[in-house]
Amino acid sequence: MEEEIDIVVQAITIASDPSQTSLHQQAMAYLDSIERSASESWRLALPLFTEITPGGARKYSDQVRFFALRVLNEYLDNRFAPLDSEAFQIIQQSILSYIQSEYVYGSAEANATYIRNKFSHTLTLFFLCTYVGQWQSFFTDLFALIRPATSSDVTFNRHVSLLFFHLIVEISGEVADQMIKAARMHNPERLARDGRVRDAVRERDAVRINEAVLTIVAEATEKMSMLRNQGSNSPPDRQLADAEEVVDWGIRTFASYVGWIDIGLTVTPVTVPLLFSLLSDPFLPIRLATSGALLKIVTKGLKEPGDKLQLIKVLSLGQVIEALEAKTRAQQRERGEDTDEGEESYRESLGRVLNALGLELTKLEECPLEEVRTEANNLLQQILPIILRFMSDEYDDTCSTVFLLLHTILSAYKRFRKVSTAPIDADKRDFLASLLRVILEKMKWDVEADPSDVDDDDNDEFERLRKELRIFMDSVLAIDQDLVTDAVRQFALTTIETYKNGVEIKWNEAELGIYLVYIFGEINKTGGKGRAAFCLAPAIPKDVPRDARKSIDYGEYPLTIHGELLFALVQSGMSAYPHQTVALQFFETISRYSDFFKVRKECVVPTLEAMIDTRGIHHQNPTFRRRVYYLFHRFIKESKNDIPLEFVPNISQSIRDLLAIEVLIPEPDEVEVDFLTDAVKSSSFDAQLYLFETLGILISLLFKNPPNQKGLLLSFVKPLMDDLSSALQGSASLNFDKLASEGSRSEIVPVVRLHHLIMALGSIAKGFPDYPSPLPDDYILPPVDLFAEIAQAILVCLENTNTLKVIRDATRFAFARILAIAGPHVTHYIPPLMGNLLIHFDPSELVDFMNFIGLLIFRLQDDMFNVLDELVGPLTTHISFTLSQPISGSDEQRMHVEIKKAYIALLTSVMSAKLQGVFISPRNNASFDSLMETMQILAEDTSDPPNQRAIFSLLSKCILIWAQPNSALPAPNGNSRHNPLNDVGIPGFERYVYERLVPIAFGVPSLPNLNLKDGQVTMILHEIANFLQAVSKIRGSETENYLLNVYFPSQNWPQDAALDMTTKMRELDPKGFRKYFTDFVRSTRSGS
Repeated sequence: MEEEIDIVVQAITIASDPSQTSLHQQAMAYLDSIERSASESWRLALPLFTEITPGGARKYSDQVRFFALRVLNEYLDNRFAPLDSEAFQIIQQSILSYIQSEYVYGSAEANATYIRNKFSHTLTLFFLCTYVGQWQSFFTDLFALIRPATSSDVTFNRHVSLLFFHLIVEISGEVADQMIKAARMHNPERLARDGRVRDAVRERDAVRINEAVLTIVAEATEKMSMLRNQGSNSPPDRQLADAEEVVDWGIRTFASYVGWIDIGLTVTPVTVPLLFSLLSDPFLPIRLATSGALLKIVTKGLKEPGDKLQLIKVLSLGQVIEALEAKTRAQQRERGEDTDEGEESYRESLGRVLNALGLELTKLEECPLEEVRTEANNLLQQILPIILRFMSDEYDDTCSTVFLLLHTILSAYKRFRKVSTAPIDADKRDFLASLLRVILEKMKWDVEADPSDVDDDDNDEFERLRKELRIFMDSVLAIDQDLVTDAVRQFALTTIETYKNGVEIKWNEAELGIYLVYIFGEINKTGGKGRAAFCLAPAIPKDVPRDARKSIDYGEYPLTIHGELLFALVQSGMSAYPHQTVALQFFETISRYSDFFKVRKECVVPTLEAMIDTRGIHHQNPTFRRRVYYLFHRFIKESKNDIPLEFVPNISQSIRDLLAIEVLIPEPDEVEVDFLTDAVKSSSFDAQLYLFETLGILISLLFKNPPNQKGLLLSFVKPLMDDLSSALQGSASLNFDKLASEGSRSEIVPVVRLHHLIMALGSIAKGFPDYPSPLPDDYILPPVDLFAEIAQAILVCLENTNTLKVIRDATRFAFARILAIAGPHVTHYIPPLMGNLLIHFDPSELVDFMNFIGLLIFRLQDDMFNVLDELVGPLTTHISFTLSQPISGSDEQRMHVEIKKAYIALLTSVMSAKLQGVFISPRNNASFDSLMETMQILAEDTSDPPNQRAIFSLLSKCILIWAQPNSALPAPNGNSRHNPLNDVGIPGFERYVYERLVPIAFGVPSLPNLNLKDGQVTMILHEIANFLQAVSKIRGSETENYLLNVYFPSQNWPQDAALDMTTKMRELDPKGFRKYFTDFVRSTRSGS
């Protein structure tokens, strides 16, 4: 064995030295094999850990001994059967000898505390394996070492005492700690073993363990007091520290087993005074450990509610915590600005004990015994003021310790309100009023905070705290709404009026005052919607014309509380508060409640002035400005009908200086994808786009004066189009294929500028209203000729840069907006647009493009016929080619599904808009068979149930339109823009239906890879049933004759089944036939 031990020691030495590269991995592998074979190698590990030299020192290094403990732990852990007798005796004697030499007479591994900790775990594992049936005298033997009978010293051995404490803490963790158990994989053998150990300890040694712990603690406490009371003779620091360590670990040990041994042992006339004395000990760790022990005691599960109530009364924790809370709060005030994190952690621990005490009392309030409920409620009422004092603590971690208790109390109050119409009693209302005052105070930012620092973790913590406080406020709101609205109104109005009167207020108070106005709409649950939320005007009868509604002067009606708050806010001038957080909260608030400005129109102009000048979009801080860009856009968009038209040109001109497009290229070390992609994703430019859209909204308001509107629009658009031309020329010499990956920062500038300019032009168009369908007779068109010029210019840019995805994306965005407002006046640009896009389309772009065309079909209807006529052929060819490509991964598979979905949706849109004539036009007639072939392939594709279902739905539409008998063709539309091809049936289409589509409809349910247990497949069967009924309905008896005389006989259908199918198809309603068909398929599949 000596030779094997030497090899292990050498391997550990090599493994600990990575510089020995040639042998390092080999040594690691060898040591790993030693650990894996711990059932044998423990015999090597034991002497490696325990052997000593003739001089009494440990023979092997700390690294070797630590590895030895790992092997022993591997041997003992997850072992639930007793050890064999020889192994038990060897290990037991070695452990006792080691404790005797190292703990009783030695330094207890003073130079390697990690070995001391590891050994206590090893001893715990050995205890778990042997205590029940092999080492029943474990604690007797250990107690003999704590105070040996031969020792003349009257005190306990400190080293063995601490080992004992660590051991009990680890045993408690192993057998009773639910968090540790939950973290482990479930093992019934371990659970059973742990249960046996718990029962054995309770039966044999619980009394002696508890007595030993308390006796050691009491002795060490007495020694502590003696050393501290030596007066002018300062106590030896080492002795005092040793005594404090023993008391600290002793109380931790006591806390560890409180939850799983008899409460009669842990709560006694001896322990309670001891714990309360230690709860105010000068040594912080002892106080923290004691509060943890009291927490365990108060939360211990007891069967009888009366017993729990008696325990709480014996402890009198409410009075103790009240005194300690007052003491620690006074100490807080004395410290002033000096933070003592240790003392604050003590207040946190007291808060947690109070929280636990309160939760236990709330549980007792649900007890069926009235006397228990009454007494528990009285005790809970006594601690409510203490809860509020913890809640009001300036440190959020301390404050949050009582959150769960507050939630529970408020939930109980809410339940009472639901079952009772009586008002809550005065004491509860006083508590809620006090709680609201605390909540409002806690909602303030710290005056030293900088909310604009997005990287400050403290800011994130405060935002989370404020959300939690909002939940409390909402709970109080559900109990007594008037209490909350009055408190919020008073605080907000007082703050606003104070500032308006020229009295200086702190920024955090000003911010909270405005924030409360911001959230008042959520708080005031009984407030109306729209104007009614802000003005007490009578309801307008429904028969009042729309124009008459607009002329109503709401200024003569009184404001609601919320309206009053907003009016005071606008009039206060708080938009000019020098702290940007306050100013930003002002803009957030007024932009949120645009309906207020409909009832107090005199507030519109002052608000716009604040937004436009250096308080808002011209603020010196760029981050502030970018946020206000959005808020300004939101305000203009929602209040546009209330803006005096004479102000529109000036407002538009006021933002001109902010529309200069700046290209920001990231530094090389900031690039995430590539220079080009990252450069176009500029947060600064994204915010600027809101200004361009706002400009469009403002100019659109001048629709009643087309010349002025066009002139103002041109004054903004022409410089952009000139810049567009310059940027295009600047990019003419670039190699676009290599630009993204190899282009320098300076080379991509013109391309990024091109992208930004296209997006800006599109955003201006986005501000105009959509082209109406149908077009009213009195509709005044925007300057569509100018937008056509913009479309033409963007198209020219695309033709020269269509290899760049960022330009294609920007072009699609701009065209979507221009087409939305100009409608048929610019649809002739779609075919060349598609021609340029299709050349280099990514699959994702193809999906977006088809969705875009589908939206245009919905909006423009018949005006899209000529466009679709040119579009359908090339698009179908491109999609067929794309779908025919082999799939090499899950991403491609997903994209194929998306393409099919978008393609089917586009075809469905064409059919729904009655534009199906494009499929049979002279231009596309030759490709009609190819189109139907593609639809057949999709109908038989069982790998994609949602799209398979959609294609059968589309085929049903085809039947209803193209398979009609000639006499049943739809009447001409009568619309001059309606193409007559849309009203033409397809002669002989019924033959195609019978010969191709009907066989597919009956063939799909019999496909072997169709999973009938899949709910999506059921939906497919329903859609197939709809399709078959559509054929039967349109073609009548012809369909029945074909099925009975041609198709079913060719498939060898039994005559009864064939007749039943055709009869049900004809007679049942759609829902009934879907059920019949689905049941039929299931029965035939199960019987085959």
